Amino acid sequence: MAFTSQAMPKIMVEHGRTLDGFAQVKVTNETIKPLACHVAIDGHKIRFKLQARQASQWYKANDKRYQHTDFSVWCDYLELHPKYNKQ
Repeated sequence: MAFTSQAMPKIMVEHGRTLDGFAQVKVTNETIKPLACHVAIDGHKIRFKLQARQASQWYKANDKRYQHTDFSVWCDYLELHPKYNKQ
């Protein structure tokens, strides 16, 4: 019997609010490899590459009613997702 496991990369997700009250999120790559990531809110997805040991820009919601729990953040190793290299 063979088992395979896949570990997701270590990231840190920071939530905050802009000065004018919009929810925002920032992702930090805590690995030594580049990552393919996306931040999504209400069906709108922003895809980006995140270099090793770097932080993304802040991504903010477009409505003040959104909270930090409305954001969805995903990252995986860039080598596993070649479509991100086309950006």
